[in-house]
Amino acid sequence: MKKIDTIIFDLGGVLIDWNPEYVYLDVFDGDREKMQWFFDHVCTHDWNENQDAGYPLEKATEERIALFPEHEELIRMFYGRWEEMLGGPIDGTVQILKKLIDSQQFKVVALTNWSHETFPIALQTFDFLHWFEGIIVSGEEKTRKPFKEIYELTLDRFNIEADRSVFIDDNLRNIIAAKDMGINIIQFKNPKQLEEDLIAMGVNL
Repeated sequence: MKKIDTIIFDLGGVLIDWNPEYVYLDVFDGDREKMQWFFDHVCTHDWNENQDAGYPLEKATEERIALFPEHEELIRMFYGRWEEMLGGPIDGTVQILKKLIDSQQFKVVALTNWSHETFPIALQTFDFLHWFEGIIVSGEEKTRKPFKEIYELTLDRFNIEADRSVFIDDNLRNIIAAKDMGINIIQFKNPKQLEEDLIAMGVNL
């Protein structure tokens, strides 16, 4: 393996805890079965990912209501109460990020699947997002992980050599796509595991 000179972070699930359960579990009075049915059939993961690729939130909401008019109030909550789904920073990973930035040995950037309409809220909420040399936001680019285009864009925009970089993401699908581009990968489980994997790759912390 070549010496790593660039670290590429995913944000949600790695540095930022985001989960719609923070809103809906209370709405469904703690009934996880009913909540999961709603996520599986109405406000689905695939539907939300479409907005991560730049689809307008209002249009997506209205289209979903047209399909499921009986769930209008619940559907409007998804983006209407989106800020309440932010659970806060994943502190251990933020500490690792700070060590990497402070060392000045690495180019440190981020690649995130995130709606361009809600990302400004995250920028206002989390100071550490301003530490990065740059952030690729899928909604701004009108494409998303795991599509090849967004990895190519990240490498080109920040002048990154794939085999000298490592991409950190909690989503297996996304890191497999990065590996196919020749990027070194770490599937994030927790901060301790991340630190151990980085050290094993020769990244001094």
